[in-house]
Amino acid sequence: MKFIESIKNVWKIEELRNRIIVTLSLLLVYRFGAQVVLPGIDAAQLGGLADKTDGGILGLLNAFTGGAFANASVFALGIMPYISASIVVQLMGIAIPYLQKLQKEGASGQKKITQITRWLTIAICLLQAPGYLASLPALGIPQSAFLLGTGPLFYFSSVTILVTGCIFAMWLGEKITDKGIGNGISLLIMVGIIATLPQAFLQNAATRLEGNNVMLVLFELVIWFVIILASVMLVMGVRRIAVQYARRTASGGYEKSAMAGSRQYIPLKLNASGVMPIIFAQAIMFVPSLIGGSSFLKETTVGAWMQTNYSDMFGFWYNVTFALLIIVFTYFYTAITVPTNKMADDLKRSGGFIPGIRPGSETSEYLDRIMSQITLPGSIFLALIAVFPAFIVKLMGVQQGWALFFGGTSLLIMVGVAIDTMQQINSYLLNRHYDGLMKTGKNRKAVA
Repeated sequence: MKFIESIKNVWKIEELRNRIIVTLSLLLVYRFGAQVVLPGIDAAQLGGLADKTDGGILGLLNAFTGGAFANASVFALGIMPYISASIVVQLMGIAIPYLQKLQKEGASGQKKITQITRWLTIAICLLQAPGYLASLPALGIPQSAFLLGTGPLFYFSSVTILVTGCIFAMWLGEKITDKGIGNGISLLIMVGIIATLPQAFLQNAATRLEGNNVMLVLFELVIWFVIILASVMLVMGVRRIAVQYARRTASGGYEKSAMAGSRQYIPLKLNASGVMPIIFAQAIMFVPSLIGGSSFLKETTVGAWMQTNYSDMFGFWYNVTFALLIIVFTYFYTAITVPTNKMADDLKRSGGFIPGIRPGSETSEYLDRIMSQITLPGSIFLALIAVFPAFIVKLMGVQQGWALFFGGTSLLIMVGVAIDTMQQINSYLLNRHYDGLMKTGKNRKAVA
């Protein structure tokens, strides 16, 4: 089979083989750490916490940490504080001149930005760790599970361990990026999500089989594969803008004839913002229920309505608001991450132009208009995939833990990271004149 042959070719390339081994080893370390319970907590009495995190928003948080949240693990905070810090630094780069200057300084500037992100990650951990520990009794852990009590010593040691666990996870991600294959931080999140998938599926399947609904289980799997294919289409979809490059002559000038130049394309992604709009929108969706439960609105009809409708992530009003926020944030994040002005300037400096469009400001306006046109269907498609778990719960009665894998952040992260990793492996294969994983064709002789 072609796929088996490609796997053999992957193993023949020593550098790629070593990178894959390093990646798998570090991921194994991360998964092992997710099972190590915080000192002072009885692991046998964590059943209540596991039940609370079966579905809903807590289920989503638990999926991102690979079950570490429900295990009261040393990696309970996961890698999300680092993700939050990266988002904050990226957004601050729009308004703070110092960060804008660092972004233009190349590798040295990026190194300083990374250091700022790390320090901000520690600050976020110092805020989240005490909050997580304080919420454990409310999440189902009895007082008897705290073997040393919940005094200052427990808080100090546990906060220190949680912060250290997050920093260690961040270090693992960076090492995977440097010494392994793929984006390390993204791989940690993806592996954490995949780790909770078998249990979620088996629990839902067991419930279905009790009612002799075998065909319903198969039908759910078919729908799941269709959603995965739709997510792949969203991640891979691009609009190609034809670009003409004038051919340099022997005297150093450029030929006037456009037909003499080479034609290439600028690929503008249908979903240039990735999963970031969903992450932003998900963070905002915590606010309405908090406002509804505040002392000002708690006893009012409006407050009760907000608490009821925005505490259920599978409810109607929650998902309508969620979808609208995703569309808005998709436009916002695309605007700040796709620099059409810079693209137009770089194109002009390299002697390229879009046929029928003048180089410079007209090219920038044209690219901006095209991005606006393709972002609308992309944002709507992204919003539909994000809210699809609510449809699958309401229409088919799928368990909430399994429903989270029918769309939303979990599925898009898995698809996006898997495609990115395969593309990197593919580039190694093609550079050594092997057939790639993502394209069929005749085997070519390897270059020694």
